[in-house]
Amino acid sequence: MTFVHPLWLIAGIALAAAFLWAAHVASRRATASALAYSNLSFFESATKSRFDPALVLALACAGGIFALGAALAGPRFIASVPIRGGAVVICVDTSGSMRATDVDPTRAAAAAAAVRAFVDGVPDGTRLGIVAFSSGAGVVQPLTDDKDALRDAIGRIPPPNGGTAIGDALATAARQLPASGRRAIVLVTDGVNNLGVDPQGVAQQIGANGIEIDTVGIGTNDSGQLVPGTDQAATIDEDALRQIASAARGVYARANDAGTLRAHLAALANSTTRERKRIDASLPLALVGGVVLVLALGGGMLAGRFP
Repeated sequence: MTFVHPLWLIAGIALAAAFLWAAHVASRRATASALAYSNLSFFESATKSRFDPALVLALACAGGIFALGAALAGPRFIASVPIRGGAVVICVDTSGSMRATDVDPTRAAAAAAAVRAFVDGVPDGTRLGIVAFSSGAGVVQPLTDDKDALRDAIGRIPPPNGGTAIGDALATAARQLPASGRRAIVLVTDGVNNLGVDPQGVAQQIGANGIEIDTVGIGTNDSGQLVPGTDQAATIDEDALRQIASAARGVYARANDAGTLRAHLAALANSTTRERKRIDASLPLALVGGVVLVLALGGGMLAGRFP
């Protein structure tokens, strides 16, 4: 937490301490005056350890004074808050290489499960869309905040087949997003592009328009497995995915197994739909301090503790 005017905080502490000291002195004088004219039984009862409402009232008043001083100091803190009106499009690779089983049970099945985790992890009200791509790209689900519709759409993601056109997928996703507000694209792929427009060029254009691209690489390079039905090794192009994310101020995450993939997408669901925002706590502190001070002073006057 930071303070715009820290001297007010110091003043609040000093005034609260001064009030407590004055209340303590007044209490001692009142006790001494009462004892000077008391009998033995009153002295014994007055010196017993007991609950002192005057002390509670004094502490409450001091707390109220401190809160008001802190409010005048202009307290600011950073908090993670949900983004209102945010929109995210998830691009899911459905090319033939997603049939590879180096991620259990297959890359495609693990990706679909991870997308479900993403949908479950975003705050209610966030608009999501789904784009599937292989040799071309198509919209599976336009932007919506209906999570049930999104879960149904995951079941309509096509089975793996064909080449990989990452640039086409990014361009299609960008067209689904609004012209302003917090916007992001989450790309889930093995990153081995072989068709369509250049992904790096598209990513730079998207980033220039203020849209974030986060990439999740799914697969391994050292499994020794082949893509089923082909003689191609199951690989992943991490360098390409890092470059795509970097071009649009996003982050890259690697997923070697289904659990890690779900964890990465669940984390992205939080980071792409929340933002760190500077919060001004002056008004809440002032309200709390004022209410506490009024109640304490009012209670003290009614109880005859304060003049």
